[in-house]
Amino acid sequence: MNIPSDILREPPVAAKVAAPETLPATRLLAWSVRRELWENRSIYLAPLIAAALVVFGFLVSTVHEPNTWRALAALEPERLALQLTIRYGIVALPIIFTAFTVAAFYCLDALYGERRDRSILFWKSLPVSDLTAVLGKAGIPLVVVPLVAAAIAVATQLIILLLSTAILPAKGISATTLWTELPLFRMPLVLIYGLFTLALWHAPIYGWLLLVSSWARRSTFLWAVLPPLAVIFVERISLGTSYFGSLLKYRLMGGLPEAFVVTVNDHKFDGLPALDPFKFLSSPGLWAGLIVAAALLAAAVRLRRLREPS
Repeated sequence: MNIPSDILREPPVAAKVAAPETLPATRLLAWSVRRELWENRSIYLAPLIAAALVVFGFLVSTVHEPNTWRALAALEPERLALQLTIRYGIVALPIIFTAFTVAAFYCLDALYGERRDRSILFWKSLPVSDLTAVLGKAGIPLVVVPLVAAAIAVATQLIILLLSTAILPAKGISATTLWTELPLFRMPLVLIYGLFTLALWHAPIYGWLLLVSSWARRSTFLWAVLPPLAVIFVERISLGTSYFGSLLKYRLMGGLPEAFVVTVNDHKFDGLPALDPFKFLSSPGLWAGLIVAAALLAAAVRLRRLREPS
């Protein structure tokens, strides 16, 4: 019996196995970041709670302390603009502090939590590399947290501005100065720029926290804090110097002076510092910190690959 040659060459349809589609790395990274947001709602809930408390405190102070607003309305335009900018700028501080505090504790638990609840066994079964998983977690404090904090802070400032516009006329105070004297367009720009420069400046700190999270079997907070304190103590006792402590202080608080230029002029100062991105991007401290952060993240990737569930 003769069998057609095309049947011999072609396997049955049921026997054909489609090759699995390879997802691009950027898509896998995006889904890794989404997964972190789904599992860690405190990233955006905590700043929202802080914003609600700020608005509540503003309402209480406006209702019970109207003389403060009358005193502001009696100031000269230049001084009034300065005071209003400072007051509305302070509104964002609790939200920013809350957001970055949550980011630090998130980094401490990001890799440790997977091993603690053994969910790492499930995530390792997916076609997502350790590098993608760690980069997705690093993207939370470096990208997501600044975006969330900026959006919530700007929205809070706008809500307070609208509430002020509605409340102050009822107390016999004109709200026109709020809209004419506040730098409404510069404030969000300065806020967003400051948040992202702060996140980049703190990149080695987040890298260290993720490294500790990938290594420590328990008490991640103590493992993250005690070694630097021990180095400071030993250096002070043995050498009588504090270079490491000064380095940590510079890493914690030295980013804003590198990113902004504050000019003091009694007649034209509007309360907002001038942006200096060229100085920030050319700062040796920034690039040294990013190199250290990359090395720490690479170590975290390797430890995630080798560590067993706790």
